[in-house]
Amino acid sequence: MVVAVDGSAESDAAVRWAAREASLRKMPVTLMHVVEPIVVNWPIPPVQGSITEWQETNARNVIEHARDMIAVADADPDGIRHEIRYAGIVAELVDVSKSATMMVVGSRGLGALGGALLGSVSSGIVHHAHCPVAVIHGNQVRPPDPRSPVLIGIDGSPSSEDATAFAFDEASRRRVDLIALHAWSDVGVFSALGMDWHEYEDQGRELLGERLAGWRERYPDVRVTRQIVCDQPARWLIDGSRHAQLVVVGSHGRGGFAGMRLGSVGSKVARAAYAPVVVVR
Repeated sequence: MVVAVDGSAESDAAVRWAAREASLRKMPVTLMHVVEPIVVNWPIPPVQGSITEWQETNARNVIEHARDMIAVADADPDGIRHEIRYAGIVAELVDVSKSATMMVVGSRGLGALGGALLGSVSSGIVHHAHCPVAVIHGNQVRPPDPRSPVLIGIDGSPSSEDATAFAFDEASRRRVDLIALHAWSDVGVFSALGMDWHEYEDQGRELLGERLAGWRERYPDVRVTRQIVCDQPARWLIDGSRHAQLVVVGSHGRGGFAGMRLGSVGSKVARAAYAPVVVVR
């Protein structure tokens, strides 16, 4: 598990969450800080020592601070590693994700604008990473209620299937319930077209039942609650995140295409959820 750290409040929240998750999974944590080269757009004389020295000092301080956060979370010190890299931040972290079990990022870092709900680095990672990405918001200071359920959005796509497998495993690992939410339509077309929602609700329940059947057999310890909604899955998932300890979404849904790394639903939920969000490839 790799945690991207930069010393921000969101980074601290990501480190705390990763420490708990690593303990559940019995896996090591790598704290990674990437120093991005300074790029200038006009000719200037070479700067000797000061910038590089400042970057080195700051990088060490960021890593040390993250290690202190891990220690407070009572993580196994033998399972904590750290690494400092020098390259483009998003490109480097995306490359690291090729061999990572999970990438954990804060929702926004030191460079984010005050009103931004998802920073440029975290947004780039959730859109392009090759492994599951956990997005942690800085307002999640206290650990979630360990009795709260895991919430999964299911739309029937291949990406949704991988997300479902991940969600069942997380619910079983945490020994909590799983709420499976399925939106029959991605837009509110029923009333606009004079369509009767109840005519389609049974079909939605049938699809959801088919998608859950095999996983319920594999994880008989997980109690599943099904939720069928008419439209706007992102809104329902964000609202449901208030009472969940984890929200799981696929990287893209029914409307996705081959080159697409993150659908609109996943992007909206990652930006605005009240609980940690895991985007699964």
